[in-house]
Amino acid sequence: MNNTKMEGESEAQEAFEKTFSRGKVIVRTSVIGILANVLLAAFKAVVGLLSGSIAIVLDAVNNITDAGSSLVTIIGTRLAAKAPDRKHPFGHGRVEYLSAMIIAIIILYAGLASFTESVRNILKPSVPDYSPQGLVIVAAAVLVKIILGRYVKSVGESVHSDSLVNSGKDAMLDSVISATTLAAALIYITTGLSLEAWLAAVISVVIIKAGIDMLRDTISQLLGERADAELARGIRETVQTFPQVRGVYDLVLNNYGPDTFNGSLHVEVPDTCVASELDELLREITIKVLEKHNVLLTAIGVYSYNTKHDQAYQMETQIREMVLEHPGVIQMHGFYVNEEEKRIRFDVVISFDVKDRKAAYQKICQDVNRMYPEYELQIALDTDFSES
Repeated sequence: MNNTKMEGESEAQEAFEKTFSRGKVIVRTSVIGILANVLLAAFKAVVGLLSGSIAIVLDAVNNITDAGSSLVTIIGTRLAAKAPDRKHPFGHGRVEYLSAMIIAIIILYAGLASFTESVRNILKPSVPDYSPQGLVIVAAAVLVKIILGRYVKSVGESVHSDSLVNSGKDAMLDSVISATTLAAALIYITTGLSLEAWLAAVISVVIIKAGIDMLRDTISQLLGERADAELARGIRETVQTFPQVRGVYDLVLNNYGPDTFNGSLHVEVPDTCVASELDELLREITIKVLEKHNVLLTAIGVYSYNTKHDQAYQMETQIREMVLEHPGVIQMHGFYVNEEEKRIRFDVVISFDVKDRKAAYQKICQDVNRMYPEYELQIALDTDFSES
């Protein structure tokens, strides 16, 4: 028992250190983004004001919003790293999703503001005056933004930070904006045709779409998405390595921030297991899943399967074949026959794609009742939370 407790405390400490290290990476990357964007904004603002180019001025403003996005990421990461408290016993990790949403809103606002200004300049065009030095600065900004965007996005993906990923995507969009501004300047210098307001309007629409997409993704995460199929499969495979476990079902994973999951599941074990054996088994499963997948199982339910009833296996096989013939049935599990009480119990998982799941469930109950009318039925309509 002491060894189990020590192992659990060790895993908890390791998880805390991992979270702390992740936060440092996110903050460091965000600081780099802030410094780069502030410098770029300063250079572009000077070039844009001297040349009279609204596109370059808007580009400079967009860099300032990027710096603000990075600042939001830092604040969100710091808040998310706060230790659990009485009011938030599962921690504050979901704050990162809120910060990602704020960044998406900033991007959306920047796109709308840019579009408004672009339309105004289409209606009342001004004649820009580009200098070679200014164009060199814009060209350098394109290169810096590409490098910065790829770097921030890759770091965000490696530490599973949606805020960094969104910032990286935004930086890549900025490189396109700067490149288009540069192209408009070259067209004007060579042909005298001013297209920058029109190009700025097109780019603004692209930014608006990107902001909407990011906002939609973040809202979906806050609402609660299906768990990653690979993670769910890995957890089931880990639990099934225990020889006493015949099956793993009803896996539910609750997300409380990037890489922060609590969960529950059911294991199917022989009906000969006693309480002391189950206690030891469930503790070992909890520790192993935390160690291998960084998922804390807060509850493990138990299904028993018949080992003393000679006809139980045959009955299960017959019922399973019939149940799985029904359209939309994904799985049947937790089957047990209580011969003394003349009772059959099992769970049936029906797909969300079935229009009327309740009607499908009732049809299954009727068919099983016709097959074994002498038994009382306890059939539970189950839900597919994590399996693809």
